[in-house]
Amino acid sequence: MRISGYAPLSGVGGRNQKKRTDGSGSSFDLGGTGRSESASSTGSAGGVSGLDALLALQEVDDPLTGRRKAKARGHDLLDTLEGMKADLLAGRISPERLNRLAMMLERRSDSGDPALEKVIDEIELRAKVELAKLGLYGN
Repeated sequence: MRISGYAPLSGVGGRNQKKRTDGSGSSFDLGGTGRSESASSTGSAGGVSGLDALLALQEVDDPLTGRRKAKARGHDLLDTLEGMKADLLAGRISPERLNRLAMMLERRSDSGDPALEKVIDEIELRAKVELAKLGLYGN
């Protein structure tokens, strides 16, 4: 991340040190009076608008977030259908699994990817068919 728009502090002074002479005749001089400037002249509160922009940027959803959520939901639907298949082979279907499948079909978010939406539609159709076979969908 690149940070721009900062204003370096001016007039930063160090401790008031006595000049030392070591006999060579040269000494280090800051060229100032040894006092630092007042704090009111070092900067202003102009960074507040940058903070507003940052907060607004955080509100915008990442395009990959919708896709990631849709993929996770598709995987959850497939896992639930797989568990339902195992229940059918065992001879008893778990009511919790059926309720979970029905609840998962009720909530849907758009991923923004037409190909992914098509696959999710097919998975949902299969789940609806399985629930309809058991009389739990389309009553």
